[in-house]
Amino acid sequence: MSRLSGSRTARWGALVLVVAAVALVAVALVRGGSDSAGQAQKSDPEWCTPGTQRSALCPHGKEFDAKEYAHHGNAFACINFASQADAQAVLRADPSDPNHLDDGGGVACRGLPEPRDTEPVAGTAQHFRCRPGDTRSALCPQAKRSFDARYFLRYGNDAYDCPDFASQADAQAVLRFEPADPNHLDDEGNGIACPDLPGPKDVKPVRREAP
Repeated sequence: MSRLSGSRTARWGALVLVVAAVALVAVALVRGGSDSAGQAQKSDPEWCTPGTQRSALCPHGKEFDAKEYAHHGNAFACINFASQADAQAVLRADPSDPNHLDDGGGVACRGLPEPRDTEPVAGTAQHFRCRPGDTRSALCPQAKRSFDARYFLRYGNDAYDCPDFASQADAQAVLRFEPADPNHLDDEGNGIACPDLPGPKDVKPVRREAP
């Protein structure tokens, strides 16, 4: 065999190897994509079709009509919703709150995951009743009640707002207990929570944690 023929054979062999390598990569990518798609499909049960309402059972659905949950009497509970914002949308659709979603102060299902909507719904039917052991709050403002700052930190980020507190001093106590301020009580970042709330007051600034 001549040197020229040998060179051509080597080039063809190299080309075949390159094409084979590209093909293998393509197959791997397709399989990976199929596996990912399969995993995404498995994240929701098979009955969660594209038109199925978003719920705790189908949390990735895009369709959500709050009215569907608002006009069937006391038919749904917090555990039926995929997020706090969805539950709040139902409360907003019918402030008479037939499902008893309102945790107090016009905010539904504070313990549900994000996304959140904690803007109070005006005119909600208040089913909350103060029990002897309930911490002091805007709903139970009696001065002689004990106050537990941890109560307002139990649900994590941004579950409570300034109107949920009986006084500025109580809001400040929560900020002092957790300077990271997950409830965003100190929007100005000056270490003073909810300055517009009524007294008693505690305006000694809390040293805020660096972001």
